[in-house]
Amino acid sequence: MPPRLWEQHCCLPLRQTARIAELARYPLGSYLSVNVGYSAQNTADSLALLHQFRDEAAVDPRFRLVESLADVGRDDVIALAFDLEDSAPLGGDLDTVELFHRLGVRSLLPTYNHANAAGCGCLDAHDTGLTGYGKDLVRKLNEVGVFADGSHCSRRTGLDIATHTAVPMIYSHSNFAALWEHPRNITDDQARACAATGGVIGINGVGIFLGHNDPDDHQGRLTAMADHLRYGVDLVGIDHIGIGSDYSFDGEEFNDEIRDNPAAFSDSYTRWGPLQWVSPEELLGARGLDDLLATRGFTPGERAALFHGNFARVAQQVWRTPERAR
Repeated sequence: MPPRLWEQHCCLPLRQTARIAELARYPLGSYLSVNVGYSAQNTADSLALLHQFRDEAAVDPRFRLVESLADVGRDDVIALAFDLEDSAPLGGDLDTVELFHRLGVRSLLPTYNHANAAGCGCLDAHDTGLTGYGKDLVRKLNEVGVFADGSHCSRRTGLDIATHTAVPMIYSHSNFAALWEHPRNITDDQARACAATGGVIGINGVGIFLGHNDPDDHQGRLTAMADHLRYGVDLVGIDHIGIGSDYSFDGEEFNDEIRDNPAAFSDSYTRWGPLQWVSPEELLGARGLDDLLATRGFTPGERAALFHGNFARVAQQVWRTPERAR
């Protein structure tokens, strides 16, 4: 029997025509963190998406909206929470974190690729780390009960999150630069600093971050994901590695945006052609990632930790229900 899945980051189209029914491609019993905004969205944009997705989930028996960890783990539903891939949707107001938290946001990263009021991004040439506002943001996330996420941030910004957080931080969907040198991948020092907080690094299935972006190279992407999981386990230990595949249900539209919005991206995103992803079906399905890890000697208990248990543990430590948030 395959392990339960904790998917720490996936993406629906960020528009009103998106439908959460697409998320049913993940198996029942899964937990999904679904993106509702990045640097291009303002507060109103992300709130509108949140309300839309929540309204759809409330009337679809396949889904359960997450308020606490007690809402995760039922075999007959997919548990849904949400995340923000930039602090821009906060509109510069830290109190907005509480509003997003009440609506199910459980993870937030300060910067998406480029510098903003909170810190620097992974594509910036000049890296000054978290700003004063960014440090206040990390404290606010800790207080409210939202993961502070270092994905897409610059190296120094990620290290600063580890320094200033009082609870485990995460990298929701980041691979290792030691295996594939890409500005979106993290250094060993970043990984060690995250693990030292008690946190978890989610390995993603994006072809350009794995070094296997040919449309037909499905097996290469799976093999590379397994390589990054193995590397992470050897580097920081089995307790600090998980899954955040970054699967995009809007892949064609996202590739168009990358092409048409070079200010937000760079040739590190475009030089290999349209992005490819490991699909939801390839994570736990037949001859998928779970089977591949089993052939590499990972025990059922170790695979359960990687696919679900590690992120669940840090959620227990970090999350607060709206009533418990100070």
